[in-house]
Amino acid sequence: MAGKGIYRNRVKIGNWNEELILEEDKMKEYLKKKETGELPIHKVDLLEENILKPVNLSLTNDGLLHFGDVVMLVNMGGENGERTAVSINADIDNLTKTPSPSIQAPCEVSAGRNIQPCTRTAFIITSVDGSPEGSALHFGQSFSLKTTSGFAMGLYLTSDRQSFVKYAKKSRLQEVNLEESCSFLSWWKIIYLNPLTRLEQEGQPVTANVKVLIVHCKTNGALAVLEDQVLCTRYGKEYEVTAHTFLDSHKAERDKNHWVLCTSDPAGSALLNHQPPAGFSNTEPTGQNQSS
Repeated sequence: MAGKGIYRNRVKIGNWNEELILEEDKMKEYLKKKETGELPIHKVDLLEENILKPVNLSLTNDGLLHFGDVVMLVNMGGENGERTAVSINADIDNLTKTPSPSIQAPCEVSAGRNIQPCTRTAFIITSVDGSPEGSALHFGQSFSLKTTSGFAMGLYLTSDRQSFVKYAKKSRLQEVNLEESCSFLSWWKIIYLNPLTRLEQEGQPVTANVKVLIVHCKTNGALAVLEDQVLCTRYGKEYEVTAHTFLDSHKAERDKNHWVLCTSDPAGSALLNHQPPAGFSNTEPTGQNQSS
């Protein structure tokens, strides 16, 4: 072939100078990020260290739920009995280091199978009607659910009607996420589980560690976990959380909508799955069901 072997290895051709400068710039950027802890691996370690930090749930002396209590929102599962907890689904994109390490809003939530009490799964029952901290929460009374302060930034569990641009990714039902400010979109209420005696229980104090419904005040959609909608998260296989009421043939809410506000009482401790805190997983689940 004509021209073959004309150039030796040491001959510089093409945009060799530009490529050399580009490689040098990449190395400088890498060393700078390594020095300041901005590499992705450093962010993953920082996120895991803070979001999986253990949290003490509240101990209730009278067996009731109160404003200011730290609880977990646990779904006991349906036919398969797989217990899950509403969890902060933060990734390194939600992480900020200034002025101190924390997550940023908006932030997604999911239903995780690891229900150990930690920063990721702890929520504070917060008053929205001026009720003093320590007073009992009643059925039908509005309140908000806030993440712990510090790394979790005290974000509020929020929802709104689905639209063309705002909906749950998998099911396309009403989205639930975490927002920085508390508004009417962050108001929830506890409804008695048994529909036959629901009216009689309205206004009565809510007992901790029993199955109830958590209903969004604006849309009247009940908090639900969708075990047929699998999410690939940094924490492993988890499920989508939405605000949608699922009814059976008797017009009663299904297991997807049944929640326990779990405390550290003996009754609540018995509900927890005592497993070591799960670390981060890069394994994607298989066999996902995409049906809505």
